[in-house]
Amino acid sequence: MRPSGRQTNQMRKVSFERNFSKHAEGSCLVKFGDTHVLCTASLEEKTPPWLRNSGKGWVTAEYGMLPRATGERMKREAAAGKQGGRTQEIQRLIGRSLRAVIDLEALGERQITVDCDVIQADGGTRTASITGGWVALYDCLKWMEARSMIKVEKVLRDHVAAISCGIFATQPVIDLDYLEDSAAETDANFVMTGAGGIVEVQGTAEGAPFSQDEFLKLLALAQAGTQELVAMQKQAIA
Repeated sequence: MRPSGRQTNQMRKVSFERNFSKHAEGSCLVKFGDTHVLCTASLEEKTPPWLRNSGKGWVTAEYGMLPRATGERMKREAAAGKQGGRTQEIQRLIGRSLRAVIDLEALGERQITVDCDVIQADGGTRTASITGGWVALYDCLKWMEARSMIKVEKVLRDHVAAISCGIFATQPVIDLDYLEDSAAETDANFVMTGAGGIVEVQGTAEGAPFSQDEFLKLLALAQAGTQELVAMQKQAIA
């Protein structure tokens, strides 16, 4: 039995609130149960130095957790003068995931930065960031299209969504909350496109190594879960 009472293949309640931020070109407040992340997409009419005069644009991401996103206050990383390794790893994952479905040449020599700020954390912050970040990115591209800067269908090739899966109490389960994540025997994150392509898989055994059969069961859960999330994204932007 899962602590939440959910079935092994049952995700938490997911919602997307678009246009949450007044000033950003695209924004979305995404909720995976009690994990809430504000995703904002900001456009700049320039590229990183290594892409100048290349004809290509860039999509990148930044990630952070507010001090009281968790049970006890965390110090701001700015106060420490540097980002932690976990933060850097997550924001690189978000950026890679979003770029996987973008035609950078069709974007032109521009940069879009997707900021993912965790307001409240209860497991799965990186997967929520990727899934909500796609919605914010879509709205930024629609903002650009409304100003005759691009055609969205030429720039955005597909949806992308992410979900966590793991082995908890010997059972493969989907969308782990903090109680499950902290006690899971295996913890994995899957990033997949709307067409079913795999962008990235991160999997770690916390105790005994997991078997190929267990991995395939987690993959099957992730495939169904990401397709459900893509359907929710489509409904949100309809």
